[in-house]
Amino acid sequence: MNKLINSQLHLLLKTLEQTSPTIEENVCQNDLEKTFFLLEDCQNVAIQIGQSIEECCGEGTNTVHFLEEYCEYLYALHQALSSENTDSIDEVCNCLKQSLWNAKDCFLREISCRKAAVFLPYKASMWDSLEAVWQQYEKDPDWDAYIMPIPYFDKAPDGSLQTYHYEGDQYPKHLPIVSYQDIDLAELQPDCIYIHNPYDGGNYVTSVHPDFYASKLKEYTKKLVYIPYFVLAEPNPHNQASIEALSGFARTPGVFHAHEVIVQSENMRRCYIENLVQFLGEDTRFYWEQKIKGTGSPKLEKLKNTRKEDLEIPTSWQAKLYCADGSRKKVILYNTSIAAFLQDSEAMLQKMQDVFGFFQHITEAVVLLWRPHPLLESTIRSMRPALLSTYQKLFDWYKEQDFGILDDTPDLDRAIILADAYYGDSSSLVQLCQAVKMPIMIQNVHVLTEE
Repeated sequence: MNKLINSQLHLLLKTLEQTSPTIEENVCQNDLEKTFFLLEDCQNVAIQIGQSIEECCGEGTNTVHFLEEYCEYLYALHQALSSENTDSIDEVCNCLKQSLWNAKDCFLREISCRKAAVFLPYKASMWDSLEAVWQQYEKDPDWDAYIMPIPYFDKAPDGSLQTYHYEGDQYPKHLPIVSYQDIDLAELQPDCIYIHNPYDGGNYVTSVHPDFYASKLKEYTKKLVYIPYFVLAEPNPHNQASIEALSGFARTPGVFHAHEVIVQSENMRRCYIENLVQFLGEDTRFYWEQKIKGTGSPKLEKLKNTRKEDLEIPTSWQAKLYCADGSRKKVILYNTSIAAFLQDSEAMLQKMQDVFGFFQHITEAVVLLWRPHPLLESTIRSMRPALLSTYQKLFDWYKEQDFGILDDTPDLDRAIILADAYYGDSSSLVQLCQAVKMPIMIQNVHVLTEE
């Protein structure tokens, strides 16, 4: 039986148990109308529990036997009250409570419950950071693995939560997505919860719904696991500057509140530990060494297992990928990142316009595949609102000219597998392209084609 059904049935049994004193009180007050209503309601609940158990575990369980016995005593109490046979009422009430206690005791001992792992992605494009882990749980007959996308908000310039987003309909169709409105984590109490957003309310651009902050999730499980949605350049654990550069990644609520943190490599693990020890003191070293694991990023595993022949290529891309003679064009993956834009926003807009203009004139042999960061427009709206209109006009112009591919889909791996070379900002995407041995060229926003 899965844990969700198990917890729901256990709650129903507890409700029946709590109703018993009310039934006795109504009997003492000779309030037959209320008593009969409660007896009927309890019988319906007991039948519902029994049916659910038999659907999951088959027939012949002792739990269902005692539930049937409980229903018989409910009927016997109804008959005794109807016939005003007061001599047997106390005895029937005692038998009623005993049979329910037996059912509850058998349920706890007899009905085995699978463990539950819940995955809480918020951006569909970042699901690849959790997918390989989910696949392992999905194969294990002792576990139920739930993919439960959670909502998030864009932030206004003043930091308040603004536009609501939910991307549950943007995941691959074969995934068994469940709605966050259908599962109560406090009731389910999963054996483990996986997250890939570590910021809680600390991000300037977006925030997952406050109900799903790591500080709150840790109350619902004994194992909250944080896996970063990004892959960074490999750090040097012997270099102080390299260690300090990770402060924005290591000192986050997700790292502090999770019971386990999984990072991309042993070097990254050692740098996280050193950064946190320097921040919180040497006496915390053992704690961080136990919590942080350097077992690798699932993003890399997902990418390396993706084959070009398995890709679903949108029809609108097909014509742009091939020359008139049928030969395939070179595909340049162009990446514009949030960090680079914030560093020099106006120069970045000029650079993007220059890049688009350059590739517009060499479409015979090369096609540009532009993949802006999924949160770039939200970042501009929140942190550079004066430039939002300029960016949107450039975005719309690129779409209208239709000489290149605009990839604003959640499927990052497809873009990487399709591309022959990378051009753009230095970001976590570079590490993924290097993993598949793709040529890399980092753009300089201050160098334009005309110059």
